Amino acid sequence: MKISGYEIEKIHDYLWEIPAQDGMLAPGRIYATENMLRNQISGDEAVRQVVNVAHLPGIQMYSIAMPDIHWGYGFPIGGVAATDIETGVISPGGVGYDINCGVRLARTNLKLDDVEKRIPKLVENLFGNIPTGVGASGAIRKLSEKEIRKILVNGSRWAVENGFGSENDLVFTEENGRLEGADPDAVSRRAIERGADQAGTLGSGNHFLEVDLVEEIYDEKIADIFGLFKGQLVILIHTGSRGLGYQVCDDYLKLLVNSEKKFGFNLPDKQLACAPIKSVEGKDYLNAMKAAANFAWNNRQIIMHLAKKTLIETLSISQRELGFELVYDVCHNIAKIEEHVITEKDGSKKLKKVCVHRKGATRAFPPGSRHIPEKYKESGQPVLIPGDMGRYSFVLAGSESAMKETFGSSCHGAGRLQSRHQALKSAKGKDIIGELKNKGITVQAKGKKTIAEEMPGAYKDVSEVVEVIHRAGISNKVAKLKPVGVIKG
Repeated sequence: MKISGYEIEKIHDYLWEIPAQDGMLAPGRIYATENMLRNQISGDEAVRQVVNVAHLPGIQMYSIAMPDIHWGYGFPIGGVAATDIETGVISPGGVGYDINCGVRLARTNLKLDDVEKRIPKLVENLFGNIPTGVGASGAIRKLSEKEIRKILVNGSRWAVENGFGSENDLVFTEENGRLEGADPDAVSRRAIERGADQAGTLGSGNHFLEVDLVEEIYDEKIADIFGLFKGQLVILIHTGSRGLGYQVCDDYLKLLVNSEKKFGFNLPDKQLACAPIKSVEGKDYLNAMKAAANFAWNNRQIIMHLAKKTLIETLSISQRELGFELVYDVCHNIAKIEEHVITEKDGSKKLKKVCVHRKGATRAFPPGSRHIPEKYKESGQPVLIPGDMGRYSFVLAGSESAMKETFGSSCHGAGRLQSRHQALKSAKGKDIIGELKNKGITVQAKGKKTIAEEMPGAYKDVSEVVEVIHRAGISNKVAKLKPVGVIKG
């Protein structure tokens, strides 16, 4: 079968391979159904990006695309690649501008039936207490450069130590909310300035906070371990490192684009600008990226605390009645040094340290992993896959197959079908807020433009994306969530 000009071979019903050719150092692999390939992915520049990524020096095994694949900067969104830390490179395009954009799920004891009439007021108060939109600021006091630098090193711990949550929240955050080795000195003054008043802010675009109903349970045992039950209300948060992370990416892209000749690279796309992981430039970017990732974890920690406080005040209940607990916080848009079993070209297997780029892809570590909380050793890591604001999101659990096939990675969302410009044209004449209200979903946002850009029709049906991942054995379905209240920038 030919897709986007490339011959593609079927591995199984949910996995396809582009053989290595014309300078590719590894094959490209795409997780999708044949229907997705023909009707959603064919003709998309993202397929060419899968091929381009396979040219990266030191790439291991495959250039991988998840079923939510779409065009991005350098890497496709939904792209995964691991590079050898001794001979390989790190690429900001493999992380993205919104460093550690991620998803956080918190459970409650509440049932929708008990508070349904209060949802509109709850949404109104959440919107009032959690700043949203482009340049959103003022969730907490403006922080000094000294305090921002502490956040860049300590991540979520800064929030907990300053009264925004508990030690238990750190246990249920990927990397405990802090990447070791973050270096504030590798972050520009401009980036720090942009982050000074953005801690605890949601931002704009596809970022959101949702009040969700647990509508369906697929695996009762694992759902019970995660603290989820049918009819329950949960909070889902999706945001990242705000202006600080954007600036870090922008700073290093400019640096590395100009350094390509120094390293003797001849890559098919300048947007894949990169540096050897062991070079000064590579180390500086990695350490700056870690700092931005820590800022993002701190940001979601503060937002979660503000949401908890809003629930208690709006519903006039105690903390005990609310039963608010973090299920998990997992990031996408990140590059991390991890150990994985690598199948070499001669067929031998070797445990190696690699730099795993996850661009619009999320970690999915299996049962027994030493990198996940003790509580989840039997179930595997929670994998959080948000959809659009009009349909549903999913909770899955990581699997051993992910470790063997995708460097412990899964999809991260629905993936766009329409650009924001196309969505604005499609939305003309429609009352999207009214349509959502008729579905039982209360939405509040800064303006109609955001609602139009993020309308449900602009996205793939996330259930199709999740089904591919589930059927391929990369992550296993646990629960389906339905939005009942949404705030956006």
